[in-house]
Amino acid sequence: MAKETYDKKELFESMPIPKALATLAIPTIISQMINVIYNMVDTFFIGRTGNSYMLAATTLTMTMTFLCVAFSNLFGLGGGSLVARLLGAQRPDEAKSVSAFSIYGAIAISIVYSALIAIFMDPVLVFLGASPDTIGFTRQYTVYVVVIGTVFTTLSITMAHLLRNTGNASKASIGLSGGGILNMFLDPLFMFVILPKGQEVVGAAIATLLSNICSFIYLFIQVVKASRTAPLSFRLSDARKVKKDNVKKLFAVGVPSALLSAFFDVANICANQLAAAHSDVTLAALGIVMKIERIPNGVNVGIGQGMLPIVAYNYASGNHKRMREAIKVTRIIGLITCAICICLLEIFAKPITNFFLSTRGGDPSLAIATVTVASVFLRMRCTASPFMFLSYSNSYIMQATGHGGATLLHAFAREVIFYIPCLFLLDRVMGQNGLAAALPVGECFGAIVGLVLVHYILKKAEQKKSGI
Repeated sequence: MAKETYDKKELFESMPIPKALATLAIPTIISQMINVIYNMVDTFFIGRTGNSYMLAATTLTMTMTFLCVAFSNLFGLGGGSLVARLLGAQRPDEAKSVSAFSIYGAIAISIVYSALIAIFMDPVLVFLGASPDTIGFTRQYTVYVVVIGTVFTTLSITMAHLLRNTGNASKASIGLSGGGILNMFLDPLFMFVILPKGQEVVGAAIATLLSNICSFIYLFIQVVKASRTAPLSFRLSDARKVKKDNVKKLFAVGVPSALLSAFFDVANICANQLAAAHSDVTLAALGIVMKIERIPNGVNVGIGQGMLPIVAYNYASGNHKRMREAIKVTRIIGLITCAICICLLEIFAKPITNFFLSTRGGDPSLAIATVTVASVFLRMRCTASPFMFLSYSNSYIMQATGHGGATLLHAFAREVIFYIPCLFLLDRVMGQNGLAAALPVGECFGAIVGLVLVHYILKKAEQKKSGI
């Protein structure tokens, strides 16, 4: 036990920053990439049918599944960042009660969300942009992945955040990645072998649900094992011991983090509605591109989440020199990664989008039109990657240092003040291509706001020795 504890302290306190960041970020990036692939799997196999309406349906359900990420951020990032700060302040018992409270909070909010979607499913789907041609497929996917699966998805991500922020990044990565890998095998099995033709969306949904359940089981076991040496707990009695002050600190970071995802979700709803107003082809094309662009975004999120516990721990312990070094190294690596991704996506936009939708099955002319629009969208939207990285990393810095108000302000400015208005304005000015142009324009302004806020926070941090 002593060796285990020492290793974790060395990771946060004295290990060279590039090595410490790699230790925490590489498993997270791998997890993100596998989950990106796992989210692409449904799109890929449904695309083998050549049915653009099925693809449009999965685009619409993406909006609802993103809310699960918001719930996970509420308790996973809010609780996880506080756990890391409490560890830096040498208060492990409080960290343990916060972890238990986070888990039971995630359970409660997931059950409420699932019940509401089950009751109001059709009105919600119509609001999101479902047409008579897509609503049936959308309903099929929603029942399994959202109504039944939200609890497993939300808890898995929440537990992964808690494991990562206590130095157990590899276990978090294996749990989330394992579900993604399993889904790659289950998708074709349920879509093309077990279920009859025409039920491909149902098959994809069942495969996703089973994969998420397996991730949940693995991560539950790992949290129980890690709780022997790390401040993690599933006990309701520990959750009840949480201090009111720590609950406030959890929500001070968790609520803005959740709202960041929720604002992102609202922006996607607006984009989907505008795309659906053009045609189902535009909606399907946008859905393909949103899946593809998750590759650079997934890497960026993984780098940022690897940085978060290092920044949080050293902010709380008062080692601001190490905190600043972690931020600097993270920014350099992230921006280089973005530059490489932009080059690749600009060069190979057409074959990449064509990979996700067969032009030989279903209606070939409809499929070709979808791929053509998607390749144009991809070339335009991928240029937003460096701005999105800066926004993600700045948001994680604010969360790590407990500045929930700044996180909320940044999230609101990024999505509500800049991106969403750009969507409507550029859609009117440029037509459907404006939906793609709005992302780099809006994200550029959002990144500037984030940089200003973080500069102010770091400058203020120098004036005090430590804090949580």
